[in-house]
Amino acid sequence: GIGKNNLVKIATDNNYALRVDALEDSIKEDIANGNQPLMIIVAIGTTGSTAIDPLSEIVEIARKYAIWVHVDAALAGTALLLENMRWMVKGIEQADSFVFNPHKWMFTNFDASAYFVKDKAALIKTFSVSPEYLRTKEDELVNNYRDWGVPLGRRFRALKLWFVIRNYGVDGLKEKIAKHLQLAQWFKDQVETDARFELLAPVPLNTICFRTIGVTQTLEEINLKNELLMHRLNKSGKIFLTHVKLRGIFALRMVIGQTEVELRHIKKAWHLIQQEI
Repeated sequence: GIGKNNLVKIATDNNYALRVDALEDSIKEDIANGNQPLMIIVAIGTTGSTAIDPLSEIVEIARKYAIWVHVDAALAGTALLLENMRWMVKGIEQADSFVFNPHKWMFTNFDASAYFVKDKAALIKTFSVSPEYLRTKEDELVNNYRDWGVPLGRRFRALKLWFVIRNYGVDGLKEKIAKHLQLAQWFKDQVETDARFELLAPVPLNTICFRTIGVTQTLEEINLKNELLMHRLNKSGKIFLTHVKLRGIFALRMVIGQTEVELRHIKKAWHLIQQEI
């Protein structure tokens, strides 16, 4: 493959989103060193903090240097069902490929990823192998998905997603996603109004990164305090939080995306968190 040595990481801003100036500087440096930048991966909702990279600015730079733009909207892609969330992908028409995972927030059993590509010929040229025994007279009449990825055979993942859409309907899915976003804002407001806690990242989606703080404690002590809090909460069996380290800070992650979650569940979770500190 490409190899770790050819993967270039780009600096992020205070909101953990890619810095466009750092991206272009890195591209120029690569070219000056005789390297050819191949692809820019744009994150729409990073795993750790749900940061959103500035896609519209990135695609302009990509066109300037003829670089493929891949948009990874693993979880956040589901939110694009809502018209008022499509600001996240302004400029998407200039991207080359896009992926999101219905198994992360669209109530579909693992695994199910939806992949879109503008130029399917480029994808097929990359993966196509055509020994004699795989050739048929129908090859030019259908999309032969053995040429769209690494595995020769593949499961019918689209079927379970079809059942989800058929069951809820587009309007039903929109309603649930909108509710999750509202609940996330409610939880965010509780964190911001309780002096014992602080928010650690913006909350554009359904994930809240936060921690409890201490006035005189060191970073290591506060990190340990939050890690122990998470373990106590998870051990209770009443709530399950995950965590991430954001520039050395141990952040608790509240993710609101369960199919039937209601405000009463979020209130109960918040009260339990308050009690445990």
